[in-house]
Amino acid sequence: MQLRPWTVYCDGSAMPNPGRMGAGAVITEPDGTRHTLSAASHAVGCNNEAELRALTLALEELKARGATAVLAYTDNSILVEQLGGSEAKPIARMAGLFEDARALLGSFEEASLRWVPRHRNHEADALARASLGFAPKAPAKATKKRR
Repeated sequence: MQLRPWTVYCDGSAMPNPGRMGAGAVITEPDGTRHTLSAASHAVGCNNEAELRALTLALEELKARGATAVLAYTDNSILVEQLGGSEAKPIARMAGLFEDARALLGSFEEASLRWVPRHRNHEADALARASLGFAPKAPAKATKKRR
C-alpha cells in the first residue's frame, strides 16, 4: 500500500555567503492544508549548509505533525546527490549534518528527495530570505536568444 505523502519545498539562504543562515519551507498535508516555516539561525555557514538545515528543520516539523510519508523538493542539487545514495564524494565539513538528514529521511515509512528548478521553489526561498530580514529575489528577466 502506498501512503499519501506530505509535500515539502525547502530552501536555505546565507547572507552574506558564508554568513547568517535562514531556512524556509512550504509544507502541504495530503489533504491540501498548507503550512509555512521561516526561521533564522545565529550560526554562520554557507548556502549549502543553510539548504541542508532547512531540509532538516522541515523534516523535523513533519515528524512532529505525524507524517509517515514525505516527498521533499529542493533546488540544491548537492543535497539530492549527497542524500540520494549516489556515489557523490562526501563533503567532510558537513558530514554530521548529512548523517542527521539521512537518519531523518530514513525515519519515515516512505521518503523521497527530488531536485526542482529554482523558479519552482520561490516561495520557500522567500521565506528563507524573510527570516534574515531580506526581501524576496526579483523574478529573473526573460532574455532574448540571439542567433
